[in-house]
Amino acid sequence: MSARRLFGRPVRRAVALTALAALALTACGGEQATPDEGGDPAPAETVEAGGGKAERPEFVMPDEFALEFRGWRSGDPREQAVLDDGREQLRAGYAAIGAGDPDAGYLAFYNTEAGLGSAEEWVRSYSGKNVTVGGELPVYDPEVRLVGERGKLASLVYCTDERAAYSVHRKTGERVGNPEGSAPTVRYVTTLRLAGDGVWRTDDVRSERGAC
Repeated sequence: MSARRLFGRPVRRAVALTALAALALTACGGEQATPDEGGDPAPAETVEAGGGKAERPEFVMPDEFALEFRGWRSGDPREQAVLDDGREQLRAGYAAIGAGDPDAGYLAFYNTEAGLGSAEEWVRSYSGKNVTVGGELPVYDPEVRLVGERGKLASLVYCTDERAAYSVHRKTGERVGNPEGSAPTVRYVTTLRLAGDGVWRTDDVRSERGAC
């Protein structure tokens, strides 16, 4: 991965699940919301999600970087639980990038064992080049679909727009955005699994630049 393509994640492995593959992802996350809605919830909050309770870990987002979650609301509490933990998984990833720590415990908290390796690889694509992130990254158009009779598998699809985001070299301060002519939007298709402690943990992420 080049230094000029740090925001678009490496494509993760596809989950071989017939129910998920057959989904038509049309269920939207809810009504439109103002920018940054739900962007920075209080850390270490005990949140009820999926019928269980777990204490969420603390982490600090990178300086001068803002994730703006737009329309990240649903009237269905089960879908909202998926949205909440999917949001925190993305925030935890950028927190690990800011800290330069692919082994951060909060990164492991929001990913399954199967998904953690890819999340760590994504963070290392920054830390290995001694860069962090800056600017603003809107995260929008969330779509949630619960899968299976037991409701313990979910798909979360969303888009990001990298026009106002960039990587920053920690030593030189050099800022690098997407090269001219590169699509600034990326569509993510993620799979989450509901654990016994009520946390929806990310199991798989696939991405496609320019698909939004």
